[in-house]
Amino acid sequence: MNEHPDKVIISPFLALGVGILAVSTASIFIRFAQQEAPSLVIGAFRLLIAALILAPFAVFRNRTELATLRRSTLVWISLGGLFLACHFAAWITSLEYTTVASSVVLVTTAPLWVAIFSPIFLKEKITRITLLGIFVALTGSLIVSLGNLCTVNERKLMCYSVGSLNNTRELWGDLLALAGAFLSAGYLIVGRKVRKTTSLITYSFLVYFIAAACMMVFMLFRKASLVGYSPYIYLIFFALAIIPQLLGHTSFNYALRYKSSALVSVALLGEPIGSVILAFFLLKETPTFAELAGGAIILAGIYLVSRSNGE
Repeated sequence: MNEHPDKVIISPFLALGVGILAVSTASIFIRFAQQEAPSLVIGAFRLLIAALILAPFAVFRNRTELATLRRSTLVWISLGGLFLACHFAAWITSLEYTTVASSVVLVTTAPLWVAIFSPIFLKEKITRITLLGIFVALTGSLIVSLGNLCTVNERKLMCYSVGSLNNTRELWGDLLALAGAFLSAGYLIVGRKVRKTTSLITYSFLVYFIAAACMMVFMLFRKASLVGYSPYIYLIFFALAIIPQLLGHTSFNYALRYKSSALVSVALLGEPIGSVILAFFLLKETPTFAELAGGAIILAGIYLVSRSNGE
């Protein structure tokens, strides 16, 4: 269904609330799927199924819009799809190496990168409060990462040496999660730019389809297969496509038409809370003190960023 450019179908804040609840389930579904499927396969199925579900609406209802899209708009959507695919490749893989708490908290530093790049691509200013928020949140990210490298043993702080970093799975997972945050910021900025002139269904279908195609290419390089998994895992793939992707990401794409990318990215702050709670009950993962403390500092920093945007 095409949207009238001046008509708000539902409140953007309600859409953000629905999106937060939906995407909070993603890391849990991914952990279950990783029992059998490689991370790239999980991401590919999530995007491909979502695109196929949207395809009839985009092709039959929005075929005029699809046929008349400007070349520049297609280039931007393609870039957004590439960002989204790389985001999923980095973030989903991070869940193989680090805890749900670390991964989700670090990947939701995306608003910081949005604040940095918005002035360049969206002509938004960076205030002193924004810079302070960036510094505070990055400090929290460092604490979360160090928490996986250091432990307290008999009241002594013990950390891995630099030479043993290659054996530290948690650090690699944290770095992948941070890369996922950077790529997510690019995806949000592109979405904010394109959604001003493109309907929700058309944009979501194209960006998911392009991202799925990119994931397929990544799979070819890793020689991963789309077949050979149990029916339970394929059910998880469908759940990922319907709940966190279609319901979650599409809600954020909806809000991007009416609210700034900074506000939409800050809304992702609700994801760590939901994900960590679900991980505690379903995966028996108890957040460490470093994850809780660093996560709180990250949230404080991003809160400062959100206040500086005046939304």
